[in-house]
Amino acid sequence: MMRLPLFEFRAPQTVLEAVRILDGEGPKAMPLAGGTDLLPNMKRRQQVPKALMSLNHIPELHQKTLSDSGSRLGACLTLSEIAADAGFRNGMTALAQAASFVATPQIRNMATLGGNLCLDTRCNYYDQNYEWRKAIGFCLKKDGDTCWVAPSSSKCMAVSSTDTAPALMALGARVRLVSRLGEREVPLTELYQNDGIHYIKRRPNELLTEVLLDSLRGWKSAYWKLRRRGSFDFPVLSVAAAAKLSGTGVVEAARIVVGSVACLPLVAREASELLVGRPLNQGTIAEAAALAARIAKPLDNTDFDMTWRKRVTAEFVTYALRELRGEDMRGERLLLTRHSSSL
Repeated sequence: MMRLPLFEFRAPQTVLEAVRILDGEGPKAMPLAGGTDLLPNMKRRQQVPKALMSLNHIPELHQKTLSDSGSRLGACLTLSEIAADAGFRNGMTALAQAASFVATPQIRNMATLGGNLCLDTRCNYYDQNYEWRKAIGFCLKKDGDTCWVAPSSSKCMAVSSTDTAPALMALGARVRLVSRLGEREVPLTELYQNDGIHYIKRRPNELLTEVLLDSLRGWKSAYWKLRRRGSFDFPVLSVAAAAKLSGTGVVEAARIVVGSVACLPLVAREASELLVGRPLNQGTIAEAAALAARIAKPLDNTDFDMTWRKRVTAEFVTYALRELRGEDMRGERLLLTRHSSSL
């Protein structure tokens, strides 16, 4: 049985109290929401904070406001709440789908939006127990000096495996980061960087408190996920797409994001720009899918063959754009679930 290391526990009642704790403890303290990723990592000694700070007793982190003029989502909203709320439809369908595809119902009941956005990067050589990692001399991400995915690289290649980040990036989301010195709003596209260790730009003394969305009136969105087990698993490829369509079906604005192929979700800017001013017909979708697939350069750091994962990227972008066009994709989703489980 893997046991948690010893740690101190804090339970602030307000955001101000929480950021004071982070400011005082420094990097030794970590926020704890659902704990569905952090606690297993602690058992494997991948993360060993000296203090855990529970966020569950801070009311404002559990609040949400959904409206046509914009939405505010507290960082401690559970993924089950998001998946079950009919307000997360139409423009925000991608977020509801992403939340519903995370793990199992029991985990979604605990896992939070903020926790999923800050999810640790993953790798076949990192997500193992302590003894396994010790046997190979550890890895660059924790306790070692070699990235076993790319031994000649000076950078860790662990992959981003958050489901909600690609969906929210496609929706143009921003996050509010609060510290004792003040607060700042950061576009979600600027929160991450292409480094498996330093993958997020949130400072140790900052707390991610909420997600902010502008009006999504007229927008449609979709999220597609490839995973080993069709019922639950981390993504090894994900695609989020969002588009604002005119009354005649012409794309007025669009965003496509590819996840789980690098240390951060990748915005397919050329593919997104190609869609603008054009209808979502078969030819347009094929061109955009091919452009989006070019940015996907997965490595051997997670499940499935990396060459195959790159090859199917265009197919997943196609699925997402067909869904935005209004096609009924339930059959394809069911077939994909069965196929993933048999691979």
